[in-house]
Amino acid sequence: MFLTRQAIIQAVTDGDVVIKPFHPENLSPNSIDVTLNENLLLYTLEGGCLDMKRDNPTTKIVIPPEGLVLQPGTLYIGMTNESAISHRYIPMFEGRSSIGRLGINTHITAGFGDVGWGFEKSESGEVICHYPTWTLEIAVVHPVRVYAGVRIGQVYFVEPKGEVEWYKGKYSKQRTPQASCAYKDFAK
Repeated sequence: MFLTRQAIIQAVTDGDVVIKPFHPENLSPNSIDVTLNENLLLYTLEGGCLDMKRDNPTTKIVIPPEGLVLQPGTLYIGMTNESAISHRYIPMFEGRSSIGRLGINTHITAGFGDVGWGFEKSESGEVICHYPTWTLEIAVVHPVRVYAGVRIGQVYFVEPKGEVEWYKGKYSKQRTPQASCAYKDFAK
């Protein structure tokens, strides 16, 4: 079951959904629009390719006020300005149709959030929220100028069925564009 606008507002009021900063004008009938942060990462290709077993180096770039032209064949790691998470519902990210119609892909495969992503319980049982932002894997089909602060995607919330377990993975505390941490999977 997907939460509607009123259900999202109620879940924010009840503390079951955290959207920070929360801009009610960005609510749609069953989602909330999130905006593009000015910070992006680009992979530095050492040896001509990325290596899944390595922490691949990146270069930080900032979208200037006049915008930045994204180029095809380049992966831009971005992030949202907002944290839109829940310890009760499954948060999901999708691109907005207006953005997709410009040939901008905002997430290659990572549109799925997890219940409890960004939350943890202290030893005393206190719930701690880390306010993580959504990482965006941005690719374009032709050159497109983008601007920081544009509504880039939407987050919606789905009610889970069954016992809820909180996410405890490597991306729980991300507050900057986050490159792949797949290399950590090889260390196990």
